[in-house]
Amino acid sequence: MRLILLALLVVAASVALTVVATGQEDPPDSQGAPDDAGNDAASEMTDDAADESVTSDNGTTVRTGQHGHQFDATVDCKLTGQYLLFLPEQYGRDDIDWPLIVFLHGSGERGRNLDRVRIHGPPKVAPKQPGFPFLVLSPQCPKGKWWQDVDVTLMVMSMIDEVVKAHDVDPDRIYLTGLSMGGFGTWSIAQQYPDRFAALAPVCGGGNPYLQNRLKDVPAWAFHGRQDKNVPLAFAQQMAGALKSAGGDVRLSVYPDLGHDVWTPTYDNPKLYEWFLEHRRPGAR
Repeated sequence: MRLILLALLVVAASVALTVVATGQEDPPDSQGAPDDAGNDAASEMTDDAADESVTSDNGTTVRTGQHGHQFDATVDCKLTGQYLLFLPEQYGRDDIDWPLIVFLHGSGERGRNLDRVRIHGPPKVAPKQPGFPFLVLSPQCPKGKWWQDVDVTLMVMSMIDEVVKAHDVDPDRIYLTGLSMGGFGTWSIAQQYPDRFAALAPVCGGGNPYLQNRLKDVPAWAFHGRQDKNVPLAFAQQMAGALKSAGGDVRLSVYPDLGHDVWTPTYDNPKLYEWFLEHRRPGAR
């Protein structure tokens, strides 16, 4: 578990329930990243004085010294993965579009065995609850990868696109949630695609507080255990505080007597799903 914590710390640098009012314990530097002062001035600087033309071994004529260059490229990427998809019993019987929960599992469920994805969170809860009012998409992160990895993030977003295209999904009611590593992934993916989600529920996670201004229009409800030794509570407080400072709609619920496993009571709580249904994608009617 120490190795998992170390990895999460690196990523972050790039039963009684207590609801803590966010903004009261905001950490320093949660107001935003330092301004990139001087960038514009640097871009206006002239090239080095050296201007001798030489020919490279491949026949290209170049100039010595330091000069600016334009770069353009089209990169094709093949994405391969697998996921669980839960459809409610009533799906297809009525002419309606359904809300979709996207669930990101923790580090222990990575690999190629989808049965591991079933053991926690919505993919565990949904099949046991008659009338569960959501579709649930649960991608599996490849072994040795993280949700924040560029190819894995693209995989998740492509899976969402595939499910939305092939099923009766309301694109204005897509909710992103995840636990531990998936809590970090929830913040990260939402920061990159804030216009795709109606609400977020990161569980015992953290992330980059300097990007929280991107989520000021996306409601978020974070959950954490005060006794968590794997991902300290300060991680969640920092993310919630930064989003609160950016003007976002955020709440942080802390379980005072629990450690890392707060996902069990969180995903067993009907209030989370009721809260999801209160929200639609910003700008939606």
